[in-house]
Amino acid sequence: MARLAAIDIGSNALRLRIVDVEPPDVGPRGSRFRPFREVFADRAAVRLGHDVFTRGRLEPSIIAAACDALKRFRLAMDDAKVDRYRCVATSAAREAKNRDVLVERAEREAGVHVEVIEGVEEARLVQIAVNERLDLSGRNVLLVDIGGGSTELTLLKDRKSAYSRSLPMGTVRLIEAFLDGDGRVDAAEALLLDEYVRRVAGEALRDIREVAGGKPDGLVGTGGNIETLAELCPISSAFPETKGIDVEAMRGLITQLYEGSVEERVVRWGLRQDRADTIVPATKILLSVADAFGIDRVTAPSVGLKEGVLVDLAAQHFLPRDFSGEAAAVADACLRLGRRYRFDEPHGQVVAAMATRLFDDLAPYHGLGPRERILLLAAALLHDVGDFVRYEGHHKHSHYIILHSDLMGLSPGERDVVANVARYHRKSPPSLDHENFRALTQKTRSQVKVLAGILRVADALDREHRGVVASVRARVDGGAIWLEVQGTEERVLEEWTVRAKCGLLRESLGLEVRVANPVVSQPAPPPSQR
Repeated sequence: MARLAAIDIGSNALRLRIVDVEPPDVGPRGSRFRPFREVFADRAAVRLGHDVFTRGRLEPSIIAAACDALKRFRLAMDDAKVDRYRCVATSAAREAKNRDVLVERAEREAGVHVEVIEGVEEARLVQIAVNERLDLSGRNVLLVDIGGGSTELTLLKDRKSAYSRSLPMGTVRLIEAFLDGDGRVDAAEALLLDEYVRRVAGEALRDIREVAGGKPDGLVGTGGNIETLAELCPISSAFPETKGIDVEAMRGLITQLYEGSVEERVVRWGLRQDRADTIVPATKILLSVADAFGIDRVTAPSVGLKEGVLVDLAAQHFLPRDFSGEAAAVADACLRLGRRYRFDEPHGQVVAAMATRLFDDLAPYHGLGPRERILLLAAALLHDVGDFVRYEGHHKHSHYIILHSDLMGLSPGERDVVANVARYHRKSPPSLDHENFRALTQKTRSQVKVLAGILRVADALDREHRGVVASVRARVDGGAIWLEVQGTEERVLEEWTVRAKCGLLRESLGLEVRVANPVVSQPAPPPSQR
């Protein structure tokens, strides 16, 4: 039994959940956890998103209130003797220019480590929670997670993410931007709200239809407002022991919500004060998504970000880490990004295969682990994605595209490493004169040098994207890395390019790099070309 805790610092409230978790059952669908046993739950109505989405900063009073709530949560976790916890902050903290103040004060005053996560990580955690709760095998299902600052849309195909997008379209954000007064929504505000949601979500909804091959099989909603809508507009669900939301009833409800004030909603529907205003934009968002696909009911599985954090923690606690699964998920995310920029997918796949092969063969010498292997895989797949902008300087364009894209399965720090490895697959080597490299920690600089050195050699072996090299293996003998290259007899230029581009790998590992079975013996290129 493990005692785990999740803290969700959302844009509308802070939430704590502490549970006891038993070891998972292992079956045909993989590892499944029995229902968690509730130990303690708490909620603090601190609207972190107040003013953030219009002014870009967290107010001092809001930070103080959040830290007070975290102190209370810390005491509860200590009293419960929690084995491990994770505290995540979402869009309000993510967009606040002074989020570092919240993170530092939470650590100093409450003893709570706050992790500000990106929308793609938020979507991943919600996906984990939904997959644990529902059997989505063989289905195309769209997940809609409506938060205070953002809405995450994730299309699952047979339980795996096929598309994910975080949209700046949350309940608190829309209230702060478009709705004021006592909560009543007049015709002009309703039109403005409708137009904003339509424009912000439009491209993502079109992409989802294309990826899904039409209408998804179902719509699953998560978030506190979704649970409220399941009470206000109930209908049977497509899944046992879960609630459903009647879309037609929701269409009638939104008219009534527009007409009433916040106080009238509290009285009429028994809503909390901080739910009575956010229910309006949440209903609009969910209704817009359902109408876009002609879906008449939404499943509300009563799980969300906190539950995803808990399932993730439980897996880390009880199960060996599934690096192959992590690699497959990251590779899938990279391929989706690359296709968006019309990259040379076969070349990326070939270079990735050779780069990871070299990584494995040289493992005793570089000392990096399976997670770094995943970062090399991602960089190898995407190293030429910058060609979309322009071939000249495409390594720098690749760095920018990767750094500013959502890649599910990578943390911001890991994405920074991937972007830098791709940046240095050609031209000048890493240098402290480069701001992007100087900003890395000493440890990650070392990782970038080794991984970029490997990537340069792998890329050289497919120099012209012609596939003349079928495979490569590496062995170390006599102070040198010997590359066993297999391919056609027309690989002379590729072997020459390896000699020209191996300098970074040689410098990183302190080993010469040589082709063991060259088609034609050639002298090494002069130092200026290495």
